[in-house]
Amino acid sequence: MAHHHDHGHDHDGHGHHGHGHTDIDWAEMAPLLESQAELFTPLYEQALSWLAKEVTDPGLVVDAGSGPGVISCLFAETFPGARIVAVDGSRPLLERARDRAARQGAADRFDILAGELPGVLDELDYPADLLWASRSVHHLGDQSAALAALAARLAPGGTLAVMEGGLPARFLPRDIGFGRPGLQARIDVVEEEWFARMRAELPGSVAHTEDWPALLASAGLHHTRSRTFLLDLPAPATDRARAYVVASLGRIREAMAERLDAEDRATLDRLLDPDDRASLHHRPDVFVLAAHTVHTAVRPV
Repeated sequence: MAHHHDHGHDHDGHGHHGHGHTDIDWAEMAPLLESQAELFTPLYEQALSWLAKEVTDPGLVVDAGSGPGVISCLFAETFPGARIVAVDGSRPLLERARDRAARQGAADRFDILAGELPGVLDELDYPADLLWASRSVHHLGDQSAALAALAARLAPGGTLAVMEGGLPARFLPRDIGFGRPGLQARIDVVEEEWFARMRAELPGSVAHTEDWPALLASAGLHHTRSRTFLLDLPAPATDRARAYVVASLGRIREAMAERLDAEDRATLDRLLDPDDRASLHHRPDVFVLAAHTVHTAVRPV
């Protein structure tokens, strides 16, 4: 069950896996996924700090859709007394997660579990005190049923934390000096249309109003809360941030450009051309600004 949906809705790049993109070589993608997740570490650290105030001294923390384990290992740092289980459909990415945990000295309390969400969670040895699902639920056809399945794996009093929603990322000024101003806003429209098609084509797809607190409540959970966390990496971009922007817009150019008009395609081509001094590779005004929302709810005791 592997997914890497990096178009707008998954601009965190840590490669959570939701449904069978079997043509993707995850071992080959892993270094890029890790680098992108590391770029977003300040945002994740804010989110985990907030969760740590909500969830005290958990025994088991599960990262459902862990990718190469960057966030899983942040959980190991945040909760030094907890056992961490990274769950994903890609064993090569899980091996990266285990290696990362070993480098950080957490190997003795770090486990991996490979398989399809949410069913694979039935293989957990005991219920989770904190179950984290970052942009993996939207890759499951029936999101309400998926949340109910995740909630069923919680211990009484356990917390489900779902990262879904937020705002589209921004990398460039509205007017970049060539092409029509507002390129990223037009890309947003194309991405939303792509996302709607992706959701509609999932096995067992069910349309739900994406009111995440209401969906969590319908899964039998209570005390719903939501909070949004910001990644603000201002210009001039670091090499890692610049590489992330190039990779993100490069994937958009490859996957969606036919849905943009000729002028916007030409603008993207200039932005991606390393020989063009106005490209992303050289511009001083490249930045990364992103907002991700976390929704939490608690299983009744």
